Amino acid sequence: MKTTRFTALTTLSLLVLVLSPVLAKAGCPLDALFCCQSYTAETKLKNIVETAVVAGKFKTLIAAAQAAGLADVLQGEGPFTVFAPTDEAFAKLPKGTVESLLKPENKDKLAAILKYHVVPGNVKLAKALEVGQGKTVLGPSLAITFADGRVKIGMANLVTADIAASNGTIHVIDSVLLPPSPPAEASGPAKARKLVELAIERGVPLFNAGQTEACKAVYEVTAEALVNMPASTLTTNDREKLSGALAQIKDQTSAREQAWTLRRALDTVRENLDVAAAD
Repeated sequence: MKTTRFTALTTLSLLVLVLSPVLAKAGCPLDALFCCQSYTAETKLKNIVETAVVAGKFKTLIAAAQAAGLADVLQGEGPFTVFAPTDEAFAKLPKGTVESLLKPENKDKLAAILKYHVVPGNVKLAKALEVGQGKTVLGPSLAITFADGRVKIGMANLVTADIAASNGTIHVIDSVLLPPSPPAEASGPAKARKLVELAIERGVPLFNAGQTEACKAVYEVTAEALVNMPASTLTTNDREKLSGALAQIKDQTSAREQAWTLRRALDTVRENLDVAAAD
């Protein structure tokens, strides 16, 4: 009996010694794995939100999902993969950030942040690492990498992986992921210059191919769009130059002549926009 007990203990000890460094390297310590297995077994038939409730460390995430109107979605059929920040992760945010995001007027901003934590489908860690990224419900993709002995989800560290739910998978992370800022919108004059360049780029080949009517149409539509842009986009002189060209082509019968009238006006506007940008 003593020999059998000694053999069993020895085998268990060897198993722990073998598994510990492997699991630690993957970003999931052995004690976290046993903990994960324990409550996964208890909640394996529960959906993502219910599983998070049972875990007890996602109170802020659940409150945020409810405030953003996403809690019902995450209880739906799915499947979804959620990179779930813990309450401690939310606590890392600057003081007052969570309270501000939970206000009704910030519902859209909060929803965008949460959607950046959700990837469609049931994506296990092994597959995520193989692909190297996950396209979020918000749109931008999250980088999923293994570096310095830990799994990184964007800028966050993976704490526990592959928590099963009836409608997907939860991966626990230690930081809240903030979506990238949208590219700054071009100013009015920059938009106007781009519009002129695009018109000329499309119009020149048409004109050279003898399709003067089509070329004239491209220039005419562009001139009208520029005239109707906000007042701050063009100078008064440029606006009058375009308006004059649009009026002039009404008295011209040749599409070739009309195209040149509009082109000269567009060239003048582009030159003036270039000078303004240089200043």
